[in-house]
Amino acid sequence: MSQEEPNTTGTGRKTALSENSLFGMGNPLLDISAVVDKDFLDKFGLKPNDQILAEEKHKALFDEIVKRDKVEYHAGGSTQNSVKIAQWMIQEPHKVATFFGCIGTDHFGEILKKKAEEAHVDAHYYEQNVEPTGTCAACITGDNRSLVANLAAANCYKKEKHLDLDCNWELVKKAKVYYIAGFFLTVSPDSILKVAKHASDNNKIFCMNLSAPFISQFFKEPLMKVMPYVDILFGNETEAATFAKELGFETDDIAEIAHKTRNLPKENTKRQRVVVFTQGKDDTVATVGERVTMFPVLDIDQNDIVDTNGAGDAFVGGFLSALIQEHALEECIRAGHYSANVIIRRVGCTFPEKPNYH
Repeated sequence: MSQEEPNTTGTGRKTALSENSLFGMGNPLLDISAVVDKDFLDKFGLKPNDQILAEEKHKALFDEIVKRDKVEYHAGGSTQNSVKIAQWMIQEPHKVATFFGCIGTDHFGEILKKKAEEAHVDAHYYEQNVEPTGTCAACITGDNRSLVANLAAANCYKKEKHLDLDCNWELVKKAKVYYIAGFFLTVSPDSILKVAKHASDNNKIFCMNLSAPFISQFFKEPLMKVMPYVDILFGNETEAATFAKELGFETDDIAEIAHKTRNLPKENTKRQRVVVFTQGKDDTVATVGERVTMFPVLDIDQNDIVDTNGAGDAFVGGFLSALIQEHALEECIRAGHYSANVIIRRVGCTFPEKPNYH
């Protein structure tokens, strides 16, 4: 940051950041991405642009995708991606972001640990040897990506064996901002509730993501149990539409959906809920008090878009990096747009060494 920017700490920050002030919990997955063709999608019954959980019929997909040309491996999983990007945007100090999730005691697990360390994220994994480390196949065709997640170990997270341990709960208590993607509702809703209630009781900020249409469709009950504790809700236009349908909002207008979502019951009334819906290249929609405001995204030449996989996670990561520094909503969205714009120019949820963000 340049010296002439007005700031209070000399770093462009309103507040000095400390370790473990951002807490994330979710499904740690090793991303395996490769370019495939339509025949590959058809063979496994995949839509070009989708996110699904692997079923029996997809088992062979994981064996086949690793044999494709130019396969790339990256530390992934939605929440882990977001906290990793928040940490990248912040740069220093290291380990501002904490991450909890479950992995296997295997080679992929070791890669994940190494990748988290390289990203300066303070990852504390629950390690078990019943299931292997989870993987997510990103099947790329043109601008589209079809994600197939085999949760495996990620599905084995146990609240009583990890979150409830004093040494781990102390890390939770250190945080000021919490972020959990909706995907984790399929694994440990009790863990989410424990963290959400802690945030609410202590007037801290709890953020969540609708994550994928199937979450609203098939995990609506646990989602709505957590909703009263959600201070900031993220989602994209497709997820928002499905959520609205499941809740009987009777509208497909994204601004109206955001408004109605904001007004759902809330526990901690000291904070108004903020709803933020991204729409790809179209404006991001956010509730600002009673109003719904549109925020245009950064322009990008279609030819510069390499892979939109991780754009949503990146947006959240950028947003959280500004939120943890107590910036205004508009600034959080601007940071989110910046990081998403960087990530879509690259394969997977990866980034250059340093952000060029002011």
